[in-house]
Amino acid sequence: MTSIWIGERVRLRGIEPEDGGELMRIAQDEEGLGDLIGPPRSAEHFRGRAREEAATSPDAERFPLAIEAVDGGALVGVIGVHQADPRAGWFEYGISVAAAHRGKGYAGEAAVLLLRFMFGERRYHRCEARVFAHNEASLALQRRLGFVEEGRMRDRVFQGGRHGDLVVLGLLAHEFAERWPR
Repeated sequence: MTSIWIGERVRLRGIEPEDGGELMRIAQDEEGLGDLIGPPRSAEHFRGRAREEAATSPDAERFPLAIEAVDGGALVGVIGVHQADPRAGWFEYGISVAAAHRGKGYAGEAAVLLLRFMFGERRYHRCEARVFAHNEASLALQRRLGFVEEGRMRDRVFQGGRHGDLVVLGLLAHEFAERWPR
């Protein structure tokens, strides 16, 4: 049997201590999109974060994963479950791919692998994604995956000196299974 964490292009794995440098580049790329702008963080901050993630026992409800290219083994991004409510059966996920690796199908394949695990193995019923309205590439990805726009929080985020909308999208387990059969 092949691992559920390996696709044609990507392999999802835990964060390793040596991933700090790549995590820093991914964060800088996100800031370049106008997302997640914050004060500058040191390389040591990202090395520490990677060491902390590598040493933490995985929580079945919330966890980050590295997205690694099958061809060559490069860390191309991160994906994870940020919030979850097992009782109500929903979870929220997020994904970031380094600028140099965008447009190669890594994000979509990584998302399908994660969603298969959460819907199939963890038996969740619903997934939510929140996307900055200006991030058209991420909105297009979510729609290709089958997510439906369920709402728009007007002026919910502040970035680049102005307010912007946050789009909330949802996907139900049966919708995913119909669109992405094994």
